[in-house]
Amino acid sequence: MPYKPQAEPAKAPYRPDVRITQLGEKIGDPVQAAKFPSHILRFRNDRWDQTIGLSDVNEEEWINHFGRFHPLADNLNPPLALRYHGHQFRNYNPDIGDGRGFLFAQMRDHKDRLMDLATKGSGTTPWSRSGDGKLTLKGGVREILATEMLEALGVETSKTFSLVETGEDLHRGDEPSPTRSAVMTRLSHSHIRFGTFQRIAVEQNEGLMHALVDYCLAHFYDGAKTDNPAVELFQHVAANAAQLAASYMTAGFVHGVLNTDNINITGESFDYGPWRFTPYWEPGFTAAYFDQEGLYCFARQPEALHWNLAQLASALRLICDSDPLVAILEGFPKSYGEAFTQHFCWRLGVESEGFDKDKPLVVAAEQALAEKTVTIDQFFFDWGQDSTPSSKGYESEKFTLFQKEMTKRKRTRSSNHEYWHSDTPCSMHIEEVEAIWDAIDKNDDWQPLTSKVEAIRNMGQALRSL
Repeated sequence: MPYKPQAEPAKAPYRPDVRITQLGEKIGDPVQAAKFPSHILRFRNDRWDQTIGLSDVNEEEWINHFGRFHPLADNLNPPLALRYHGHQFRNYNPDIGDGRGFLFAQMRDHKDRLMDLATKGSGTTPWSRSGDGKLTLKGGVREILATEMLEALGVETSKTFSLVETGEDLHRGDEPSPTRSAVMTRLSHSHIRFGTFQRIAVEQNEGLMHALVDYCLAHFYDGAKTDNPAVELFQHVAANAAQLAASYMTAGFVHGVLNTDNINITGESFDYGPWRFTPYWEPGFTAAYFDQEGLYCFARQPEALHWNLAQLASALRLICDSDPLVAILEGFPKSYGEAFTQHFCWRLGVESEGFDKDKPLVVAAEQALAEKTVTIDQFFFDWGQDSTPSSKGYESEKFTLFQKEMTKRKRTRSSNHEYWHSDTPCSMHIEEVEAIWDAIDKNDDWQPLTSKVEAIRNMGQALRSL
């Protein structure tokens, strides 16, 4: 089946639906948000607030809910800091959980999906360890840029829902300090992580594991269809992980910290720290300065998600046999390969004809891109239109082979959208991110961020136009 990106958001009424408490008190800990010196609304997601019935909330009410965290009507009160474990750079850590955030609310969206609103930077919890539980304003700005860009490029991602500046000076060892503070709220289909299952497995709590599997199937995958729900859930999760890995690669995106506590059960990308987009098709490109061995470099992201799936399978062994889980794991490379060619054809704007027929086109493109004569964004911008580009960057023998494969393909995208008549593609390289932050940091100028979000959304419309 050809890849299709998420449809445009649509307006829906507010429908609270708290379900997480069905899992009992061991799923999370009641907490209270920190009290902040001030509250300045810096970003509100006017695309996605309508989907959960909050588009009519005025600014004062918005800040009360997403700056002071007064509970939404008929919703969680108090919020919950969720418990989990996780492998961090493949070292198991049992001392983690929601250390600077909490699950704030649950409700239904325009597609009747159960959605979570969760925070980042809302203060300390039982899982904060020695941290202050706060978020830098720069970190919040970077998350806006990451989620907006990935959404436009067809990656299933959490949505940065709200960013409120909070008037504190924070000290961080890896960036100039003191720096401004903020609290962020993200919208996602789920915040249940692989690490949630890992914690329950370590605790040998079979009852809670069964309950969590049933919860995930019921609310994220239309319910159980077999008499082996753990295997059924793992099948769904593995398929979505393959899609996520494929979409990262096609987007040229490097998450940076693909630990098991940063991977959720619905296959949505989330929790953006040291992310970057690689300008060129460079397999060893890393996002995190501390990833010195390149564990989560650009080309190893599919491997990282496959490894993480193995850890989830190990946790699920608490309540089911290993053999069907192993069979699903062994099928991951094939699932990833199929997903990758589908995503690649979608971004190119050509019809996917199935893995065997798509592979020559995609391999030719990868080999040509590896010459680094053009950036990834420029390549998809030039070839995503109806005309053949004539840039000097495409004069090599490998691009000639790629062009030959392209002539065999049916176009699926309209090139009438204004985006295709721009002089340059929309991109999100580190220099652009830093320039946007500099304008905010030095001059309190938010217009570059606003303009960039508009440009990203415009590109997203163009990529979705058929």
